Amino acid sequence: MKWCPSKAKSFSYRSTEKAFTFAEVLAAMVFMAILIPVVMQGLSLANLASVFAERKRMAAFLAHGKLNEIVSTESWSFSSNRGDFSPEYAMYQWELLQSGWEQDNMQELTCVVTFQVQGKEHQIQLSTLVEAAP
Repeated sequence: MKWCPSKAKSFSYRSTEKAFTFAEVLAAMVFMAILIPVVMQGLSLANLASVFAERKRMAAFLAHGKLNEIVSTESWSFSSNRGDFSPEYAMYQWELLQSGWEQDNMQELTCVVTFQVQGKEHQIQLSTLVEAAP
């Protein structure tokens, strides 16, 4: 068998491996430079909303408990009208507001719980009616 150059496979010194071009890598880096700050801002905003929702939920829970305690012990007429939930929840402060109710000799009790999220003060109010002392 004779060797024939026309039938021999030609070998190319060119690489057959695939790779990204410089332009593709540069385009991907520009895309990431634009996208990463936007994503981080979105995550930061979502985190803030989550913290606010959790603290508001806890404030409502604490206000409900405090209002139930005040009404069941009837201490709204003679005890302190403000305080905090120390030691576990010292960052939450409460205040009891009383106002007259025009019908049926009732008093409206409002428990205001104040809390902070990132330096801003927020509050929730929970109210109930009680029979006024004679």
